[in-house]
Amino acid sequence: MVRTEIQLFMMNQPGELGRLANLLGEAGINIDALTIQDASAYVKELFKARGRTLKRIASAASYNSMRKDSAEYALIRILVENGKINKAIDLLYKHDYVFDIAPVIALKLDNKPGELAKITTQLGEEGININYVYGSVAGPDAECLFVFCPEDIDLAAKIFPE
Repeated sequence: MVRTEIQLFMMNQPGELGRLANLLGEAGINIDALTIQDASAYVKELFKARGRTLKRIASAASYNSMRKDSAEYALIRILVENGKINKAIDLLYKHDYVFDIAPVIALKLDNKPGELAKITTQLGEEGININYVYGSVAGPDAECLFVFCPEDIDLAAKIFPE
C-alpha cells in the first residue's frame, strides 16, 4: 500500500527526538514506523537553498545520498497513522521543522521466516530496485510493518495494491 513518509532533518543532539515525539503525541498523531540515521554534511547547505518549502531543488538520487555520516544532523523517516499525514505536515511546518515527503510502500507481513524474502524477491523479479527499507514488529505473534522505498513507486504500487 502506498503511504506518505515524512523525512525530517534535525540537529543530532539529545532531546530532539523527544521534542518531535511529544509534538506529534500531543496533537494525537501516532507514529506507525520510524528510522533514524546520520545525514550528510551537505544537508545544511541544501536546505538553506531550499528553504522550508516542499519544493525539490535536487533529484531524488541526491536526496538519497544524504545517508552519509555526519555528527551534526540526523535524517528521521516516519510514517504517521493513516489519515493524519496532512495534520502532521501542517504541525511540522508550523514548528519550523525542515522536512520533505515521499511516497513509500508500507506492507504488513507475517512475522515468520521467509516473508521479507518473498517481497524483496518479487520486487527484484520485476526489476525494481529498493533504495532503503525499515521495519518493526510488536512481538513474535504480531504482524510486522515494513516500509520500502522503491526506485519505481508506480510499478511497486501495482504489485502491492491497497
